[in-house]
Amino acid sequence: MTETSSTPSPKRAAVVINPAKTVDIDVRELMAKHCEENGWGETLWFETTEEDPGVGQAKEALAQGADLVIAAGGDGTVRCVAEVLAGGDVPMGLLPLGTGNLLARNLGIDVTDYDGALSGALVGTERKIDVVRARRNDPDEEQLFLVMAGLGYDATIMADTNQELKHKVGWLAYVDAGIRNLPGKPVKATVAIDGKRVVHRGVRSVMVGNCGKVQGGLEIFPDAKIDDGLLDIAVLAPHHGKLGWLSVLAGIIGKGKNKDTAVEYFQGKSVEITLEHKDDYQLDGDHEGQGKHVLMTMEPGALTLRM
Repeated sequence: MTETSSTPSPKRAAVVINPAKTVDIDVRELMAKHCEENGWGETLWFETTEEDPGVGQAKEALAQGADLVIAAGGDGTVRCVAEVLAGGDVPMGLLPLGTGNLLARNLGIDVTDYDGALSGALVGTERKIDVVRARRNDPDEEQLFLVMAGLGYDATIMADTNQELKHKVGWLAYVDAGIRNLPGKPVKATVAIDGKRVVHRGVRSVMVGNCGKVQGGLEIFPDAKIDDGLLDIAVLAPHHGKLGWLSVLAGIIGKGKNKDTAVEYFQGKSVEITLEHKDDYQLDGDHEGQGKHVLMTMEPGALTLRM
């Protein structure tokens, strides 16, 4: 009686790619080269659409048995893929193709090194990072974010960024939108952290961070770490008058250490934000319409990244 030895089939990666992101490399060719060099099987490819920016594609990748799912696009694609993979065992890789690439930058990934990104995704080190669940009740939906979310001024910037300018000058387009939207009225906000009310007054923005850096390398949350199990919250309430925003800038530069209430920092495992009326809402740089209530909850170490 002869023994039959069966060779295990090679591991397969799936790439969820945003076809709208154009880069000067052939992503499919580069991926094929890395898979061949590292003994991986043929790659599964899924393109995002405007109607489905990544969630359905990531689910299909898992259904087809992918051992790794690479999010190839901007922060929106990354967020949608992470929404499906969080809480599971299949790791996520990153191929940053967007304007901000905020998660990649916060993780210290060189966003211009596509070779390094794909090699890291296939054979790199795994690490677990925190994710944040954000539940709104109007509309009633739960979404996930990895970098930062906000209600108010910061979300208005995302809503009002000139897309044509963004293609030409990248993140500087956000500066243009920021300056144009500096004038504006505060909205009365109630902010409760871990069930305890900490703010009840007029504000321009409530920002919630899982890591610290935003566009242009500006560090909004100096103490934020992507694996510390804590949310970082910044409440911006510029003083009245034309120079009001200078007090906010001073507060951010001073990392909130002065006693000025133009910027207040908090930390916790959950935050509930209730506004007197609806205002703009964003998740990881994507404008998600308007809302007046959201509950954000930390899920420590829920996502496995390979990089």
